[in-house]
Amino acid sequence: MEKYPAFDPMVHTYPSRRIPLYARNGMVNCSSPQAAAAGLEVLRRGGNAMDAAVAAAAALTVVEPTSNGLGSDAFALIWSERDRKLYGLNSSGRAPMLATIERVRDDYGQENGRDSKQGNGRDHSHDNGQAGCGNQMPRHGWAPVTVPGAVKAWAEISRRFGKLSLDRELEPAVRYAADGYPCAANLAVNWRRACERYRDSLQGSCYDAWFETFAIRGRAPEAGEMVVLPDHARTLEEIGRTGGASFYTGELARRIDEESRKYGGYLRYEDLATHTADWVEPLRVGYRGYEVCEIPPNGQGIAALMALNILKEFELKEPDSPETVHRQIEAMKMAFADAFRYVTDPAHMQIEPARLLRPEYGAARAAQMTDRAQVWTDQLPPRSGTVYLCCADGEGNMVSYIQSNYQGFGSGIVVRGTGIALQNRGADFSLDPAHINCLQPGKRSYHTIIPGFLMKDGGPVGPFGVMGGYMQPQGHLQVMSQYIDFHRNPQQALDAPRWQWLRDGRVIVEEGFDRETAEALRDRGHDISFSRDTGAFGRGQMIVRLDNGVLVGGTEPRTDSNIACF
Repeated sequence: MEKYPAFDPMVHTYPSRRIPLYARNGMVNCSSPQAAAAGLEVLRRGGNAMDAAVAAAAALTVVEPTSNGLGSDAFALIWSERDRKLYGLNSSGRAPMLATIERVRDDYGQENGRDSKQGNGRDHSHDNGQAGCGNQMPRHGWAPVTVPGAVKAWAEISRRFGKLSLDRELEPAVRYAADGYPCAANLAVNWRRACERYRDSLQGSCYDAWFETFAIRGRAPEAGEMVVLPDHARTLEEIGRTGGASFYTGELARRIDEESRKYGGYLRYEDLATHTADWVEPLRVGYRGYEVCEIPPNGQGIAALMALNILKEFELKEPDSPETVHRQIEAMKMAFADAFRYVTDPAHMQIEPARLLRPEYGAARAAQMTDRAQVWTDQLPPRSGTVYLCCADGEGNMVSYIQSNYQGFGSGIVVRGTGIALQNRGADFSLDPAHINCLQPGKRSYHTIIPGFLMKDGGPVGPFGVMGGYMQPQGHLQVMSQYIDFHRNPQQALDAPRWQWLRDGRVIVEEGFDRETAEALRDRGHDISFSRDTGAFGRGQMIVRLDNGVLVGGTEPRTDSNIACF
């Protein structure tokens, strides 16, 4: 539990008009004000932080469908004050049992870099020439669809920790879907980009349901325009009424199976029926008197921990100095190199994750660092979309929760008449059988989405997270360094201008990033460029609990974020 910290909440080191918010009875931080309000509504009805997390997560599938949906995966870190314990939940889905490298290669043969098979009942994505090329999985269509885990996560969290029933937790989300909600500003931008991209790349009748569901009146909604998703509302009601069972063993599962068979997909009823959400022991690494906690593989949270384990070997004196940022970037690149080499479904990993977090391992990696930028890996990350939320109640419970369709709306597949947009998490599998993350039936892929949690002296400080594909561990490192190394309050830790190491080896930095530092980093060999795309730098939330039980919250200035509290 954090005591009154060293930071001053009214100090504005970086350009921001937001200040950290304080509350005692409950707090819900989301990338959507409607989702935050849904969580707060459930808290006021007598629910706890776990009920609020489920309510907010369900609402986010409605009010931010550009990044997540009913076909998402999910992870959570949950502090139970009753048990005085931090729990981890992995509800990521596995590859369908029919999905093999040979079958994907056969079904997605190449012709001039594009899919050559469009017959035999299959209706594949062209994906701008990217699908099925070399060892790369298709990004769209049924091939990259893995078992959706988010609904199972809601049911498990509600069953184990909730005070309210699942149907009551989902009531605000049902209302938003049935009655409508106003489209937010950043949401409108992302929705428009998706519609434009999908019109160019998604060809075939298997995508008709996506356009019917999300190309509202043939286009994306404008900011302030009301959005109504009636199919989504009916599905949420069915999920609530059956405690989530319909999605995996009932009517909804049968409809997903039917749609997959119709268009040549690999997903079957049996894959859904055997899905489990697994309770796991969080990974931890000590960092300057704190414990930073992450979900173990198949998630990439270990990359953030590896980077911090390296970074703690150095004294960081100034937050924006060239030396500090250089150390952070190099530590992150080293961590990615090891994560891409080793991390996959834990049942298939060739090294125990804890070995990568040993102090001597971090020290050995730190000793390899020089004052010049180096290339540590040639496996470079794509972009993707995700939603992250955190919440806390007046009893001391806290939740760090994340769910994602992976890349934007996901696969482009919507199960007709249900509003279920299916993720494309399988796009991260490799079709190279020698690769650690190669596609295999029933296997979980390397997973980008990672909730974070901070502890000290055996007690909770609070949940934090930064959503956004491979930006996530980079964001975790930067936010934690701001908070721990430089005593920034939660809002300022999120406000600080960020950098991101990109797929082509460049490092992009935000507007507001110190230009002298950027130039000094170039002198050290970094390929630095400024970017005005705030969406490239992730979207985070953070809550800290003081020793008197008061909650201090920060929310992301780069999107439509909001904190609901009382």
